[in-house]
Amino acid sequence: MHKPIAAALAALIAGSAAAEGELNLYSSRHYDTDERLYTDFEEATGITINRIEGNADELIARMEAEGANSPADVLLTVDTSRLARAKDAGILQPVESEVLEERIPSNLQDEDNQWFGLSQRGRIIFYDKNEVSEPPQTYADLADPRYKGMVCIRSSSNTYNQTLLASIVTHDGEEAARDWAAGVVENMARDPQGGDTDQLRGIVSGECDIAVSNTYYFARAIRTDVKGVSESRDMIGWVFPNQDGRGAHMNLSGGGVAAHAPNRENAVKFLEYLASDQAQVYFSAGNDEFPAVEGVELADSVDALGTFKADEVDLSEVAENIPTAQKIFNEVGWR
Repeated sequence: MHKPIAAALAALIAGSAAAEGELNLYSSRHYDTDERLYTDFEEATGITINRIEGNADELIARMEAEGANSPADVLLTVDTSRLARAKDAGILQPVESEVLEERIPSNLQDEDNQWFGLSQRGRIIFYDKNEVSEPPQTYADLADPRYKGMVCIRSSSNTYNQTLLASIVTHDGEEAARDWAAGVVENMARDPQGGDTDQLRGIVSGECDIAVSNTYYFARAIRTDVKGVSESRDMIGWVFPNQDGRGAHMNLSGGGVAAHAPNRENAVKFLEYLASDQAQVYFSAGNDEFPAVEGVELADSVDALGTFKADEVDLSEVAENIPTAQKIFNEVGWR
């Protein structure tokens, strides 16, 4: 890290750059473990965080309705699709920050600097080791007829699936993405239902032999007791797809400064803090995510998943293909 950047982060964390005032945070991150992120920032800077928490779409709609009178300073949400939605709604503003440019890889930030990825989750393949001797090795394999009736995956309204399909559009084109989505529908073991943990539970219950889930749902079952998963972890194997090609798809949790932020300087300080080693370690230790910043120590639960090659596609480009992904889902009957 460049010395000026390191010095700026050290000053922020140590509290030597104490600030006054408030920060109004609109967040759809619903993790109790994030509490430490907020209290550490308050202690380091003297800035008081006022939180509004809720569903991402509701928060975006609220900020749109509030317009120039919105008290929001920062929006935090999960998945590239929602970050793109916030940008398209005109509720974010560009941020010029040497700290963020130095810390956050370019493919994990908006091309106009309106949002920045702060943590990552791999969307990978899990399988029943007792039933599947040759699990899928690529996303394309999920559409292979030999896996017919074996796959559990969430609905087309799920933002993680929307971004995954948008990444396939980005890499392979719309026609190939449509063929893939249609093939996955043919291979589904059941109609899409529940969250990612429910897909993992489907393997344990025998409803499906293969499931698609974000990594942190399984890592959480390593770190703590997740009913219906933790007690049967030994039967579940996993594959980081496309290791001989583009790598495993990664989606984001991230944030941006609100378009009409009344405390803009504090908002930028907060995003810079979330890019610090201290906060990045906690994204992993507290919620089993992969840090966005390279070289940050992983939690044991995350490290247990092993090393892998990540897809480094520009997520700004992926975000542009999300409407196409939604259209494809509708066309192939993915519920």
